[in-house]
Amino acid sequence: MVQLGRRPLSEVGMNILGAHIDSPRFDIKQNPLFQDGGITLLDTQYYGGIYMYQWVNMPMALHGVVCKKDGTRVNINIGDNDGDPVLFFSDLLIHLGKNLVDKPMGKFINAEKVDLLVGSRPLVDGLDVAKKDRSDAYNNDDVADAHSSVSNSGNGAVRAYILKLLNDKYDIADADFYSAELEVVPAGECRDCGLDSSMLVGYGHDDSACAYPSLIAQLQVEDTERTTCTILTDKEEIGSMGATGMMSKFFENCVAEIMELAGEGGMLKCRRALQKSNMLSSDVSAAYDPSFKECFETKNSCFLGDGLVVNKYGGSRGKSGGNDSTAEFLADIRRVLDDNKVIHQTAELGAVDVGGGGTIAYITANFGMNVVDSGVAVLSMHCP
Repeated sequence: MVQLGRRPLSEVGMNILGAHIDSPRFDIKQNPLFQDGGITLLDTQYYGGIYMYQWVNMPMALHGVVCKKDGTRVNINIGDNDGDPVLFFSDLLIHLGKNLVDKPMGKFINAEKVDLLVGSRPLVDGLDVAKKDRSDAYNNDDVADAHSSVSNSGNGAVRAYILKLLNDKYDIADADFYSAELEVVPAGECRDCGLDSSMLVGYGHDDSACAYPSLIAQLQVEDTERTTCTILTDKEEIGSMGATGMMSKFFENCVAEIMELAGEGGMLKCRRALQKSNMLSSDVSAAYDPSFKECFETKNSCFLGDGLVVNKYGGSRGKSGGNDSTAEFLADIRRVLDDNKVIHQTAELGAVDVGGGGTIAYITANFGMNVVDSGVAVLSMHCP
């Protein structure tokens, strides 16, 4: 999104806000639906950095799109509307889990076994059991015997019933999973948190809490001397690769197209505009957590309620893989924030050599522009 300014882009560049709109989650595989022991499941692949043990035994929703061979696009949204069923990843009960407790956290749950429970009701001889009264259905000896047979033999009747539901409601077939993008995310809305309602708890704050304000800021810009631009990008959680990630040429191509329409065509002018730009990479930072204080260095930590967080550098293990903003640019940022009475703080992502992290900042910095990370402080980053 771009609002053209009065001055030429090739002379002064742009003021840019950039944020990513993907979050850690589970994606449904291309051949996912299977039945085992009278239960139907969807096979998944995790997306981004997560602790898998956090995602089991909690309500999940299914979102995404199915693209059929005839060009039809079917939107899927199950689990977040009133009356919707929810889905979930099962976990081993504590009574049988004595061999798990000594495993390292990263191996406590096998990623290949994180399968989504989606059904346990059979389709028997064309009979839709769900349309019968539940007590009547299980008083019917034929249905009860068939269900027992399904559970023991795995003859596919439970899987068949799920496929029937999908076909009846969405007109999709088993093969349509091949060309689908379906994502498993925690079900439910964002909620107030704390007895004083001082916090928010909800899925996707990394990075919705930065992307949405960036969008609103862009939409509120009217007449401006310098061109403003907001980039909302995908795939940051997996390295910003692919056609919709920041590593692709889409941003550079868009700027070139806009400058052509504005009468500033030519690759040299485009490169000058990018190099003369300033950018805030809108991304969250790890707030000081008193439950894990050993992971923070308090003089250089950010705190809840202390305002916008400015991270001079990212990366880990000696700033590796991160953008390190210049002192001159940070001085400009300080001046703008102070002059406009914006509360702000500076921070790094955890104590030295404890962790670290990256954003899209280093990618756009490759154009030669000034970039610094800034956003809100959050607890439990990347968790459901």
